[in-house]
Amino acid sequence: MPSASHPSADSAPADSSAATPPIDAVIPHRPTEDVLGVLTGTFLASLGLYLLQSAGAVTGGTAGLALLLTHALSTPFAVLFALVNLPFFALALWKKGWVFTVKTAICVGLISAFSLVHPRFLPLEQVPLLYAVIGGNLLVGVGLLIIFRHGASLGGFNILALILQERAGLRAGYVQMALDVAVILLSLLVLDVPRVLLSALGGVVLNVVLALNHRPGRYRA
Repeated sequence: MPSASHPSADSAPADSSAATPPIDAVIPHRPTEDVLGVLTGTFLASLGLYLLQSAGAVTGGTAGLALLLTHALSTPFAVLFALVNLPFFALALWKKGWVFTVKTAICVGLISAFSLVHPRFLPLEQVPLLYAVIGGNLLVGVGLLIIFRHGASLGGFNILALILQERAGLRAGYVQMALDVAVILLSLLVLDVPRVLLSALGGVVLNVVLALNHRPGRYRA
């Protein structure tokens, strides 16, 4: 009488990996992760901008333009930052779609809001210029990385840099660096040369952070 058949090693149960995403699969962020990521990124970036503003330094991008305008106008940074970014939202909507544009608009609004909060809880009277330039730009760079990872930007040159990276293969950090240099050179109109040179150093620090850490295909989630 033939013996009952037993499952062999070759007839193992269905592959359990079917329930597990492949190693190289893109796992999208959950909505709660996006919310926390955007809040964290904008908080860090706004804190870095607050350090720069407190020391009378500038940086690149539309944030740098807004900081630069605070030296010539009495309008608060929060208002100037929002206004400078308005023209770039049309570009974002055209090339990146509604989701990216809405997220970016939220980020710009949060940066403006946080810029009003920091002076109330962290009043700064005298900040060493070198510390503010290095520390401020590091904070802005890390904040931008988090914001980029959650499908948004801080508007302005960030939008242009991301589009050129996706469409032309140019590194977002290097594109941003070239644009930032132009903004910092404009600050020669209102700031002394040593302060502008240190601000330029800070711009390099910020964009090296982006160039080294924000590359297509490097991260999967």
